[in-house]
Amino acid sequence: MFDPTAFDNMKVVIEGALYDRDLSGEIVITDRNDMLNMAKMSRLFNLCFRLPENKGCVISAKIEIEALLNNLAAELLPDSVSNRQAGCYVSLHFFLEKTGTIDFEGLQAILSEIWGANRKVTQTVQSNPLEEEKKYTTIMKVEFDRLISEDQMDDLMEMIDFMIITVKQLQSMKGNRLL
Repeated sequence: MFDPTAFDNMKVVIEGALYDRDLSGEIVITDRNDMLNMAKMSRLFNLCFRLPENKGCVISAKIEIEALLNNLAAELLPDSVSNRQAGCYVSLHFFLEKTGTIDFEGLQAILSEIWGANRKVTQTVQSNPLEEEKKYTTIMKVEFDRLISEDQMDDLMEMIDFMIITVKQLQSMKGNRLL
């Protein structure tokens, strides 16, 4: 039997917490990926969800954790790499699909209010220019400037709560100035 890495432990906790909420009907899980990049020897896990009452524009969320080679090596080869590099990088993505205009500053204000003004939040817009009815997908990404370790497992659980709050706030903006 192998000793699981911080990545493995955090993945299991995140996955379990989100599937518990899916089973209770609070959210609906829409996608799950667990990838090993053999070329770079890195791991990536993400899980996507939305609210069950999804009417009008589509709003969904994704939590992603990634461990690079040096993060995995810090745990597996502690004599050769500093143990401070053990852990994962966490990023959150919120997806808004709709037709028409969007108040990007308003979206930024919601994310800053929930996640803090010191978080790096980026917005990207995607669309197919050949579609007759222009549908836009706004991708809002929240990044954390540090490595997350197993010591912050409680913070990850709280992060899931705030992700659901974020989706609910974005969802409640339907018919408002933002959407």
